[in-house]
Amino acid sequence: MTRSRRRRAITTPKIIPGTSPGTLVADPKRGQPVVSLIAYSETKVTEEASIELEKIKPFLKKNNVVWVNVEGLGDAETIRQIGDMFGIHQLALEDVMTGHQRAKLEQYGDNYFLIAHMLELREFLLTEQICTYIGHGFIVTFQDGPLDCFEKVRERIRKKAGRIRSNGADYLAYALLDSIIDCYFPVLEKYGERLEDIEDEIIERCDRSTISKVHEVKRDLLTMRRAIWPLREAISSLLRDPSKLFAPETLIFMRDCADHTVQISDFIETFRELGADLMDVYLSNVSNRLGENMKLLTIITTICAPPTVVAAIYGMNFNPDVSKWNMPELNWEFGYPFALSLMVTLTILTSFILWSQGWRVNSENVRRPPH
Repeated sequence: MTRSRRRRAITTPKIIPGTSPGTLVADPKRGQPVVSLIAYSETKVTEEASIELEKIKPFLKKNNVVWVNVEGLGDAETIRQIGDMFGIHQLALEDVMTGHQRAKLEQYGDNYFLIAHMLELREFLLTEQICTYIGHGFIVTFQDGPLDCFEKVRERIRKKAGRIRSNGADYLAYALLDSIIDCYFPVLEKYGERLEDIEDEIIERCDRSTISKVHEVKRDLLTMRRAIWPLREAISSLLRDPSKLFAPETLIFMRDCADHTVQISDFIETFRELGADLMDVYLSNVSNRLGENMKLLTIITTICAPPTVVAAIYGMNFNPDVSKWNMPELNWEFGYPFALSLMVTLTILTSFILWSQGWRVNSENVRRPPH
């Protein structure tokens, strides 16, 4: 399950070849849409956890900031009705219905369409595309679920914390984007801790399961990089070309979001380099332990070589009755003790020579190969 879901995060969008631009194709597996609403002004807040579409229109006519969140994208007709209500372009709706889009910011008239990705680290890395359509006085967000990093924004609206209730939809867009970006930091912190644990494992014991953990971390960091780098470009384009929709005061806060994306990008690149370094440490550790094992085998072979030569010599079958030079030790009273003593002497002498030359084996690095 872990592998299949991780693969799903990088699969290409499902696009039917030959369809006209703006065609909405729904996947029933993405769940039926549940529409929630928060309408607020500086003095009043109205919140509906589940609301019918026709009941949204009265809130748009009032002097409110309306935030409509759509969770579940399994019904194309509902998404089309929401698009008609808020004047969302068909191409933007097509991007909403097509998952795994690249993060981007597009302008449709005076309105903006932003695609970003939320992250959460559980047993494995979860990613979810969040699409935001920003207009004058309203914001519409589309998401699959179940990830939700907007609860703190809702609490700020309910409790009138900060300046969110005294500003317009542009500041709400900033608050939502800032909440999405902030969810990257705890995930990166956990990955930093993982890399530290993996480094300790590599140093203490050399195991193939450890290196598979490094590959998983590098894969997840690559997924995060694919999500944050385009978002960084999108925010930078907004700051370069400001519009009437975003007040100058809000753009100052947007600069903070841009700065956070730079920090996240730096963290990701640092962790990716650390992962590559851990691979080098692992390979170096394997090579070092292989060298220690080879050294041990070489020492054993070298020590055993002189006794083997002596035993081989006295194992030859030359008849001493034919010639007096044919192994006279066979008839000697001390021939057998002499051969054993010669073997022991040569073994001790060889061991002393190896030791004096610095041939010592690190017992900590000599272990059985990993299975």
